[in-house]
Amino acid sequence: MTDELHIVGGGMAGSEAAFQAAEAGVQVVLHEMRPEVKTFAHHTGNLGEMVCSNSFRSDDDEQNAVGLLHWEMKQAGGLIMNSAYAHRLPAGGALAVDREAFAETVTAAITAHPNIRVSHDEVSELSGEGHWIFATGPLTSEGLGRAIQAETGTDRLAFFDAIAPIVYAESIDMDVAWRQSRYDKGETEEEQKAYINCPMTKDQYEAFIDALLAADKTEFHEGETAGYFDGCLPIEVMAERGRETLRHGPMKPVGLTNPHDPETKPYAVVQLRRDNELGTLYNIVGFQTKMKYGAQKAVFSMIPGLHDASFARLGGIHRNTFLNSPTLLDDRMRLRSKPNIRFAGQVTGVEGYVESAAMGLVAGRMAAAEILGRTMPTVPQDTAHGALIHHITGGAEAKTFQPMNVNFGLFRPLEGLRGGRKGRRERYKGYTDRAKEAWQEWLTAQGLDLRAAE
Repeated sequence: MTDELHIVGGGMAGSEAAFQAAEAGVQVVLHEMRPEVKTFAHHTGNLGEMVCSNSFRSDDDEQNAVGLLHWEMKQAGGLIMNSAYAHRLPAGGALAVDREAFAETVTAAITAHPNIRVSHDEVSELSGEGHWIFATGPLTSEGLGRAIQAETGTDRLAFFDAIAPIVYAESIDMDVAWRQSRYDKGETEEEQKAYINCPMTKDQYEAFIDALLAADKTEFHEGETAGYFDGCLPIEVMAERGRETLRHGPMKPVGLTNPHDPETKPYAVVQLRRDNELGTLYNIVGFQTKMKYGAQKAVFSMIPGLHDASFARLGGIHRNTFLNSPTLLDDRMRLRSKPNIRFAGQVTGVEGYVESAAMGLVAGRMAAAEILGRTMPTVPQDTAHGALIHHITGGAEAKTFQPMNVNFGLFRPLEGLRGGRKGRRERYKGYTDRAKEAWQEWLTAQGLDLRAAE
């Protein structure tokens, strides 16, 4: 059917795009090569599988840009966000989920939808006919990558995403570790104790850094370069930047008190966040790594409380492919050289689960409006979605373009509000209030408002 929408990739962006278009009444074919063609990072054939963290980050829709993105997606009836809330775990103000139950819910919603057909084939070319959205994410296959390169005439841009390890909760020594969210954040006791903390003395920290720097690491293939995204740096790369870098990053000891020794302030703290609803799995926060498996076990066992830890999954590293979107995509996320093709998700140069799903949401709606012959109002730049789209399709400097998380630095300034740190709360509240009003108007103007039921 010429009016079918073909979506390639069943991750966050592809699943969201498929759902949005299908809800609008468009027939969708979702092409997901898994489980027929596997990747090293995925462990199941489920749609929306989370391969790194199980966190969608802050859920604060008044003071945090990603929390605002949560709010906007939920108002738009977003499958990813509604599934996340359905399987939410305590995480001290963050939106963390039981990743297995979450992916199963996304898969069930897609496969049961009467307007969606899932095809487990590998797409390795860019068609000049029909309607397409490519949402293949950081693990774009080699064949499709070559096709994108041939069409765009540019080299594939890549950086390396590292995956954090997951520990069995029962193997953590709670005589050493304790449960507490930083600054006791959260409205319930469960939220306030959402993290497990492992304290380090100065000597233990120094020994850990020495071992980290000396550990065997994964080697890069010839011709590859390690251009990491700063939001997902491997811990050993952070350590190479300075011995105190980790202590001021994921191992910062602030906002925590060790009940086993309340008079002694830890020199550094390793945090673990609950990874499933049962509370049997915890991931080590911020500990993405490219160490070899044997080295990981040896180095991580040096962390107090993890000396006998058992790992459900060790860390890993994978190549992440993304477009130079400011030069290649128009403001409707269409490939300038082939306007029948849209891109969505991380391949566009956004970073993070939430941002990827958000780009899928707007791409799905844009494609649906085009197929149905409807006028699609421009996504308002003052919304979180609009700020991201503006950044990747023209707001960013093409020569230095790198993947970007949503943040208030992408938002247009508000007149009359105080700058600097002291004016931050009022300024952020102003950004979110303005965005919410603009987003609601955008949804209403489309005539296919998919807001979640109250």
